[in-house]
Amino acid sequence: MRLQTWSCRALFSGALLLLSGSLAWGAPPKEFFACDDPSGILCAEARENPGGSEYYVGHDEPSLIFYSNTPGAGFNNTYRITLPKDPPMLPKQDGSGGTWNFQLHPAFWFGMAMCDDQGNPNPGGAPGRPNIPCAPHSDSNIFDSPDPAAPDYIGNHPGTAFMEMQFYPPGWFFSNSGVIDADSGTKWTAALTIDSFQSNDNTGQGNNPACAKITGGEYVNFALIQTDGKPFPPGSPSPLVPIAVSTNANTLRMNGGDELIVIIADTPSGLMVTVQDLTTHQSGFMVASAANGFASVKWDPNGTNCDVATHNLPNDFHPAYATSSEHTRVPGAAHTYNIAFSDEVGHFEYCSTVAAEGGACTSLTGADKKPGPPGSPDDLGCFDAGFAAAFGLLHLGGCRRTDSDFDGVPYRNDTWPGSLKDPTQDALFHAQPVIFSSPLLTDANGNLRNFNRVAFETNLPRVEGFTTPPCQRHLANPADKNPGQGCVNPANGAAFYPFYSTRLDQNGCQWQEGGPFIPGTLDNFGGSSKAEYGPILANFYPAPNGHPQYIYETFHQTLPINPCPAF
Repeated sequence: MRLQTWSCRALFSGALLLLSGSLAWGAPPKEFFACDDPSGILCAEARENPGGSEYYVGHDEPSLIFYSNTPGAGFNNTYRITLPKDPPMLPKQDGSGGTWNFQLHPAFWFGMAMCDDQGNPNPGGAPGRPNIPCAPHSDSNIFDSPDPAAPDYIGNHPGTAFMEMQFYPPGWFFSNSGVIDADSGTKWTAALTIDSFQSNDNTGQGNNPACAKITGGEYVNFALIQTDGKPFPPGSPSPLVPIAVSTNANTLRMNGGDELIVIIADTPSGLMVTVQDLTTHQSGFMVASAANGFASVKWDPNGTNCDVATHNLPNDFHPAYATSSEHTRVPGAAHTYNIAFSDEVGHFEYCSTVAAEGGACTSLTGADKKPGPPGSPDDLGCFDAGFAAAFGLLHLGGCRRTDSDFDGVPYRNDTWPGSLKDPTQDALFHAQPVIFSSPLLTDANGNLRNFNRVAFETNLPRVEGFTTPPCQRHLANPADKNPGQGCVNPANGAAFYPFYSTRLDQNGCQWQEGGPFIPGTLDNFGGSSKAEYGPILANFYPAPNGHPQYIYETFHQTLPINPCPAF
């Protein structure tokens, strides 16, 4: 049967727009990358709401950061990763069944800081602070001082963006569009995405209203990993080109349990990501090049339009830094990282009846017996089981927007791999953990080398704005009444928060994510999220009054070693 394409925006308002063509699965809806909308769950977490205070886009991102002062660390990384299998037990509407990957995370990813001269923190320059162009893969881009008089003041930082090499699990509305076939709802896909934060923190300006209406102050270049390396549809990465995300026969499709090698390396034409599936012997790649449609949005704060012909600037995106240290960061982001692995959690809650497909939930049950806090996007973006089944997905109802009160599936104490002591029951009900290596860097002589240090970081303070009490995260310039109050790990409302541990297998030391009872665990770093992620961290950012502002954005702990070196 041939099904027709649908508009994500229309779907979220409860309508289904029928057009010519066919419906495909394997790529997230394009609105997942609308960073100024609560549906934009696959955008990088900015330090402030991209669209202003009326928006809230919460991206809960438990992360690992990798540090090395060896040149090559910032632009040439190789990982090994095993995609997790879903459990044999199907999910049940009352929450008593299995927990599949899409319920825990719509994506997880490897990250890297990128150059973008049109991006935050000082595009176009400011009085006394001319714009400094970003030199590709160079530590000359490190401007990490809080002193406004210092030459390396963070407000002088060259423009940056953040690359996320994202992996998408099958099974539900987190992965859709393209051609429906025997792979529907069963295959993993992946994409090269680049998030650009577009504001001048020294002047307080955003881009002109016409551009802000389209980009919301943060926008994403997006291209699926393809076996032929050609974006589909052609030109689709460009943020100002309105082409729906979709798959084709050349989209790299993977299975749960597949073992992959992921190579992220700069080329003269832009950053290239290569995924080699060692299980199926397939491979795919993508280059973040102007030739492939990647582009920046012109910084034009006093302009009156955002026309594609003048404001879509084709761009070869290159990594920002040579190394990866505590001083290599993206100033527009909530996190402090450059080279990192991160999960994206907090985007599934059970729901059996809805006001309209893609609308509000009308039947809160189980752990979620109350609506989200006033003004929050909680319990929205919901679909009932029949609607999901009609699209060939699991017969399950749920909501996929931000879980502002932390009572959904990812925050239960019985849903993650390793949350049950009995390994047989754990394997029956829970997905396998994502398993991945520390990255290896390629140095100037072409040798593979390990990173020296590791940090654990989660941006819980950034997303605890609707808890009781809410997190007061502004420490200085301006300051909240009681900075740090309500900023806790796990968040208020959460029964559990996932953390990282290590294991030894045939590939050596590997990282894994979940609970305390994953079979074969070597080190769990304290055995809880509170112990692992460490104390609250005040990050500093430039501000229009010429002085830095300090904001509690993350919990962070740096280890003096890399406890899990790769082969």
